[in-house]
Amino acid sequence: MKEQMKSVSGIRGIFGQGINPEIVTIYAAHFGKMQTERHSKKNTKIIVGRDSRTTGEALANAVIAGLLAVGVDVVYLGIVATPTLLLNVKELKAQGGICITASHNPAQWNAMKFVDANGMFLFPEVMSDFLKRLDDTIEYAQWNKIGKLSEDYDAVWRHIKKILAIKYINIEKIRQKRYKVVIDSVNGAGGTISPTLLRELGCQVIEMNSQPTGLFAHNPEPLAKNLTKICAEVKKHNADIGFATDPDVDRLAIIDERGRCIGEEFSLLLAAKFVLSLKKGDVVTNLSTSMANEDIAKEYGVNVHRTKVGEINVGKTMKELKSPIGGEGNGGIICPEVNYTRDAIAGMALILGYITKREKKISELANEIPKYAFAKNKIETDIEKINEIIEKAKTIYPETKKDTTDGIKIIFEKEWIHIRKSGTEPIIRVYCEAKTEKRAKEICEQTIKLLMPTETHK
Repeated sequence: MKEQMKSVSGIRGIFGQGINPEIVTIYAAHFGKMQTERHSKKNTKIIVGRDSRTTGEALANAVIAGLLAVGVDVVYLGIVATPTLLLNVKELKAQGGICITASHNPAQWNAMKFVDANGMFLFPEVMSDFLKRLDDTIEYAQWNKIGKLSEDYDAVWRHIKKILAIKYINIEKIRQKRYKVVIDSVNGAGGTISPTLLRELGCQVIEMNSQPTGLFAHNPEPLAKNLTKICAEVKKHNADIGFATDPDVDRLAIIDERGRCIGEEFSLLLAAKFVLSLKKGDVVTNLSTSMANEDIAKEYGVNVHRTKVGEINVGKTMKELKSPIGGEGNGGIICPEVNYTRDAIAGMALILGYITKREKKISELANEIPKYAFAKNKIETDIEKINEIIEKAKTIYPETKKDTTDGIKIIFEKEWIHIRKSGTEPIIRVYCEAKTEKRAKEICEQTIKLLMPTETHK
């Protein structure tokens, strides 16, 4: 279907073009059948939830219909953060889950993300198997074997209690500090949980855009250029810190007490500094995340393991290695004490735990982390040309070391370029990191010119 994206991140598209109720009903039915077969259950149970997008209710009803029609029981959580749903798949001993969310994509997009019984997104090999099944004929259940629908209103509290039970966070000491915190939930699913957790941590909470209407107050990707209003609010209220999340609450951006967005890369870096000071173990992150991870790991005598981009790739490796902390440089923090998935809510608790332990301002802690500069760009071209461009990337900068784990990563001394197909949009992403902003932008622009000298890019 036009504009539909299929990847390890799920299936997404612009509503009415790449995704619609008819499509998601079929996908949900196939998923229900697959999970029944894989987990050998007579009474398969699937958890369903969504973010606040205006198209979410229509798609949720379609998903539920598809699951019930193949004899699967459904527990509907309503509007919840994606990490809340993931955790509850495991907590409720379900055989899987479906998140209806397009994460940081604009409001016209929506998506389905598929969750396994372990509370994590489908591993790549399982997702590949699922996609192969989509052309199979669906066998619907007989009238007397249709699935049953129920609702659960305790999902958010299970998530909050799990975070409050993290043993190495001094919850009582955080509560004593009475931090003043500004939270911007962009009118996404964060409004259903973030302010509540912060109040449970004793914070004085100033809410922005907490109504889960799906009418996003600004571009939903939590980048500095989209967060000018929360920066102003942090300064206005003399707050200790500001937090901003994307619509499904798996990415966390931090605003320091001066009203400056410190950059999404620092969310994981600060969390890693905190956790590694209390628990020794290797860090896991993806190929596009900052070199500062290696600097921090070296400080604590541990290693960094790099994976393909994608939460499931990081989470799977963390689980295998029993890593105490990991995530992605887009603000995605993975805290294993809660779940092996990106979780902005757990991330808030870790960051507050860190500033409490160190008794320093967040700007001071950020200044302790080695500084590199990022440049991010993208090439927009015809879909059929994307693989050709990726192949061409293997030939540029012939004297450098190259990693082909995920697209092409070109590695210099203390700088790198990562060129890869997006899993969520029909584009090629180009990420560069260097010692200075000027140098990062320079090699980014130079790389795009080498790949597509006459193409447009943004």
